[in-house]
Amino acid sequence: MTAPAGIDPRGPRFAAWITSVLVLVATVLGLIGPGAADGLAQRATQPAFLLTLVIALLFLWGVLSPRTQPWGALFRTAVRPRLAPPTELEDPRPPRFAQGVGLFVVAVGLILHLAGVPWALPITTAMAFVAAFLNAAFAFCLGCQIYLLLQRAGILGRGSAAT
Repeated sequence: MTAPAGIDPRGPRFAAWITSVLVLVATVLGLIGPGAADGLAQRATQPAFLLTLVIALLFLWGVLSPRTQPWGALFRTAVRPRLAPPTELEDPRPPRFAQGVGLFVVAVGLILHLAGVPWALPITTAMAFVAAFLNAAFAFCLGCQIYLLLQRAGILGRGSAAT
């Protein structure tokens, strides 16, 4: 028996809930924490920066190895066995691309924060929060929509979708 060609769409939504919480905390820390610090070392050790760095690494993990990414593994081992089988499967490429978009957004915030740009970190984490929350609460994945637009424009490959 071969493995299904798609992924359970509830997995990325589960991960989006966890991501929503993490980026919301990072946003709040960025808003209430110390302002733009004088030195690079001070900016790099601020709690908002450190949490956002962890979030960026989790996004990177989701891009490089989605099967081993912690939230996906947690969903597959602890949550999915308690649920009914999915009624449909989805193409794994758009959610993976969305992880890359999340990585790009928070990486821009991290770089700008290190460069001393005020408000860069809380603004970019707030953007990531909005995207993650839309996916978690409403099953609307902004990164997936970008992927589909790029695919329709012929910029990304047009492989068969598993839906």
